[in-house]
Amino acid sequence: MDFETQAVYVISVAAELAGMHPQTLRIYERRGLVQPARTAGGKQRRYSNADIAQLLRIAQLAEIGMNLEGIRQVMALEIEVAALKKEVKTLQHQLAQSTADTSTRFGLVPLRQSV
Repeated sequence: MDFETQAVYVISVAAELAGMHPQTLRIYERRGLVQPARTAGGKQRRYSNADIAQLLRIAQLAEIGMNLEGIRQVMALEIEVAALKKEVKTLQHQLAQSTADTSTRFGLVPLRQSV
């Protein structure tokens, strides 16, 4: 577990770090905007630095007038875009590797690129 995702903050500390009231964090959790970890008994929420960053992003979107459903959709799209960017990077790497393998296998020499 890395420092960014380690759930260490109780709700009062997380709320203070995010500049929000603890009840606001509970509302965001009920709406599915943030999913803090829970203690073993499931009674207490524990927030990570990633959760705090997410709360700050929610506040930023709310400040420009976006409602909670809009915020939820924007955040879902941001996650999807990040996943797609990662997939594109992986595919580009695979293509480069495949091209290099093909060039090596057939003894091809790359064309000079004109300036």
